[in-house]
Amino acid sequence: MAGEYYHVYNRGVDHRQIVMDKEDADRFILGLDLYNSKEPVGSIFEYSRLGREHKLKPRKRLVDILCYCLNPNHFHMLITPIKDDGLSKFMKRLGGYANFFNLKYHRTGSLFEGQFKAKLIESNEYLLHLSSYISLNNRVHNLSGELNKLVRSSWNEYTLDVGNLCKKGLILEQFKNKEEYKKYSLDNLVYMRSKRADYEELKEILLED
Repeated sequence: MAGEYYHVYNRGVDHRQIVMDKEDADRFILGLDLYNSKEPVGSIFEYSRLGREHKLKPRKRLVDILCYCLNPNHFHMLITPIKDDGLSKFMKRLGGYANFFNLKYHRTGSLFEGQFKAKLIESNEYLLHLSSYISLNNRVHNLSGELNKLVRSSWNEYTLDVGNLCKKGLILEQFKNKEEYKKYSLDNLVYMRSKRADYEELKEILLED
């Protein structure tokens, strides 16, 4: 429903990776931006051929994305729909990433494990906690090395003002400044790592089996 907040997540079918290289990761994140539109947007290939003036034209969004993290085999987002069917329409469009992936890697069939999951967030306390959990999700999983190079998250948007995909006001206005939010989140990370096995969502999407 419009105005509600949801933790949206899914993983690759059979726990497989959904991004294999930098191009895949960047293509997925571009989709978060491009497909968030009430108007038809066509393919990303078609979009790449448009002029700069068209690309900068404001779009009417389906959802507001507050936080996100793309990991090698799953993703998390904190989303609020702008219209009642906004979330389902946005996720359906984002699912077009699977077509790109299958074409690139000469595969067929589903890339994601069924329909995306969307958990309603019912308290502000959990909303703040979840914002840290999502933006720092790769650190919760202790990802490193080559796998960590495939991660894309909203952490730098909140702490370094790098990027403009997220609607950050609701989170940041509850802290004195970005440094206070950064400290809150990093302190939260210590707790999240200690309770890692207890997260219901993590039981479904853990990298390890």
